[in-house]
Amino acid sequence: MSGLMKRMGMIFRAKANKALDRAEDPRETLDYSYQKQLELLQKVRRGVADVATSRKRLELQLNQLNGQSSKLEEQGKKALALGREDLAREALTRRSALQQQVSDLQTQHETLQAEENKLTLAAQRLQAKVDAFRTKKETIKATYTAAQAQTQIGEAFSGISEEMGDVGLAIQRAEDKTAQLQARSGAIDELLASGALDDPTGTSKDDLTAELDRISSNSDVELELERMKAELSGGSSGGRAAIEGGNGSATRGDQQESPRFDKQ
Repeated sequence: MSGLMKRMGMIFRAKANKALDRAEDPRETLDYSYQKQLELLQKVRRGVADVATSRKRLELQLNQLNGQSSKLEEQGKKALALGREDLAREALTRRSALQQQVSDLQTQHETLQAEENKLTLAAQRLQAKVDAFRTKKETIKATYTAAQAQTQIGEAFSGISEEMGDVGLAIQRAEDKTAQLQARSGAIDELLASGALDDPTGTSKDDLTAELDRISSNSDVELELERMKAELSGGSSGGRAAIEGGNGSATRGDQQESPRFDKQ
């Protein structure tokens, strides 16, 4: 059972990995990586700003403590000048405590200054890497888009793409149906001509009628041909006149022989 579950899990992971590969777009992955780098750069810059703010606060505190220390020193000098050694000692004691605080703040200030410099340098380096990645990202995206378009064009020309394959199948089906209809129409015409099928419209003819029609058509052609030969052979005016005279005599003879009927 354990081996079966492991095998099923491996098959599932393999199929899921294959599906993810088909769904993954390298351009989207590059854009996502670039967005994450920008977020990281923003965090580093925010860290630099926070450290700089803390450093600035320490500087303000140091300036304030140095001012108080200078003031206590002046007070001690004035007290000593007035013969108030006790007041001068108290002022110097307070000044000494302030100096210890100033020393501690200066140590913190140096630490923050070093951290700020470190973060600033890291931000500059990260900015350079982000800029370089952006340039490379755009180059890879353009190359991928061009390769994808070239592949689609090649598939379209070769007819192996899914869309062109569907178009090719549709054309093939149309050609097959057209050929089938043409063959069926030809077969029906042959059957009607042979008399194997009856034509309810009465437009079809049997073999005898078709042969008679063909002989009549040939006879008309021969008569027309003889007439044209006679016109071509009678090219002289005398011949035409003789033919016309003969025709006129014949016409008059016909008119004389025709009986006349008087009106009753």
